[in-house]
Amino acid sequence: MELQTFYLTLDLKNDPQLIAEYEKHHQNVWPEILESIKESGIEQMEIYRSDNRLFMVMKVTATFNFDRKAAMDANNPKVQEWERLMWKYQQALPTAKPGEKWLFMDKIFSLTEQLNKNVQS
Repeated sequence: MELQTFYLTLDLKNDPQLIAEYEKHHQNVWPEILESIKESGIEQMEIYRSDNRLFMVMKVTATFNFDRKAAMDANNPKVQEWERLMWKYQQALPTAKPGEKWLFMDKIFSLTEQLNKNVQS
C-alpha cells in the first residue's frame, strides 16, 4: 500500500516552560487522540522541533482526506478538548490566515529526484 506524505509546520510560543509542557503532553498523548488519528487514515505521524518551530511529517492512506479529518475532529469532543489545550502552547505562523494552524510546506529539493534526472539525461 503506497502512502502519501505531507509536511506541515507551526510555531510554539517562544517560552521554554510552555515548550517543555508541550513536549511532555506529546510523550503521553491521550488514547482518544491516537485513535482519532488512526481512524482518519493517518498511518504515521512525527513531529520535530527546532527552537519554537515545529515540523510534522504525516504518511496517510489513499482514503485520507483533510476535509474529512476536520469534520471528524469537529464532531469529537475529546479532540476539541485536546486542540484547545494545544493552542495554549501554539501560535500561528506570520503568514497564516485567521484560524489556520498547521501550514503545508513546499518541497524544494529531493536528492533522489535530482539523481534520477541526471541519470536520464
